[in-house]
Amino acid sequence: MKKEQILSLILDNWNKPIVFVDTNHIIQYMNLPAKKHYSKWGDVIGKNIFDCHNENSRKIINDIFMQLEDGAEEILFTDNEKHRVYMRGVHDEDGNLLGYYERYEPPKIK
Repeated sequence: MKKEQILSLILDNWNKPIVFVDTNHIIQYMNLPAKKHYSKWGDVIGKNIFDCHNENSRKIINDIFMQLEDGAEEILFTDNEKHRVYMRGVHDEDGNLLGYYERYEPPKIK
């Protein structure tokens, strides 16, 4: 089995959605939980992430993206009773930003 297949299986077996978006804001990858979570939108791989969000969300995504471009590793953008959601940058071995993904966590215990 190739490394890419193994990695894909690992990500598909992760219990949280993972959506990877490139620096042009095009959705490049969704793991199986993400495909299930966002199934009402159909197949969005290859589509612009901004087409899937309202104006307020597009502004938040763009603002966070600019922070990732400026060197931030991860930014919390949703914190509610269901979950915490972060946008996290993905960099190559030279430190260049390749894109970003959403990372989910359980809600913060109060």
